[in-house]
Amino acid sequence: MRHAYIHEAVLVMDPEADVQAPGAAITVALCGHWEHQPPCPLAPHHTRAERDGERVLLRTLFATEPATEGVVRDRIDRALSAGRMQGPDALVTRWRLHSSGRGETTAEEARHAERLMDR
Repeated sequence: MRHAYIHEAVLVMDPEADVQAPGAAITVALCGHWEHQPPCPLAPHHTRAERDGERVLLRTLFATEPATEGVVRDRIDRALSAGRMQGPDALVTRWRLHSSGRGETTAEEARHAERLMDR
């Protein structure tokens, strides 16, 4: 049975950099490509980015079996540690990973978490 988890990360990015690029890197790490047919093969997920100057807070909500939680977190960390993502337009977005780890699901995320667990 799947459970919902949050992985939270803080990145440092140029103010003009595309904040969606790290989420795309996570999707590539979990699904093989940022464009794929559902369902996500390892863990249905959603990444939200909030910018505050050069700092970007990423929250990745994902659903997986408890036995694969560590695998998902490792893939997220590796994707973010790479510090770059090349988009479909060949533009490379760069960032620096400042911190990464477990987070707590908020009340606002609970409904979305239930949908992910049902996929």
